[in-house]
Amino acid sequence: MRVLFITADGFEDLELFCPMYRLLEAGLEVDVAAATSATLKGKHGYKISPSITISRAKSSDYDLLVLPGGNAPQTVRKDEQALALVREYFSQDKPLAAICHGPQILISAGLVTGRKMTAYYKVQTELAAAEAQVTDEPVVVDGRLITSRVPSDLPYFCREMMIAIGNSAKL
Repeated sequence: MRVLFITADGFEDLELFCPMYRLLEAGLEVDVAAATSATLKGKHGYKISPSITISRAKSSDYDLLVLPGGNAPQTVRKDEQALALVREYFSQDKPLAAICHGPQILISAGLVTGRKMTAYYKVQTELAAAEAQVTDEPVVVDGRLITSRVPSDLPYFCREMMIAIGNSAKL
């Protein structure tokens, strides 16, 4: 199974690395996509080099899409190629997980109307304005969509990601 993370500079370090390492631990292949192949720096100074650019990523190659938060979603949500990739992936009825500010990408992609979701408290108002059904819980699962609020929600977020990808991953 393969997983794609889409991010940019300013990602929340824990929200990228914690789920990524959990998925790698379970034996999944993980790609990190960004607009360019330049090294990215998280909010707290951790760095990662993207393994693929957004323009080269194909949604059909992945079984899970993860959108970490921090400041990165402000950049990603302005990238039309990233939004097209997210829309195309979402149309394939596969699990998608977004945490903190990550749901802002889904707002810009036009994918939140009528969905039960959560996000960082400052993003919850924006979700509601985009006609999502907002709830303030550690993790919210609406069909194949998984959302969480903050780094302290990561145990619940990662658990739901593992459940969503099914029995082929080691729980």
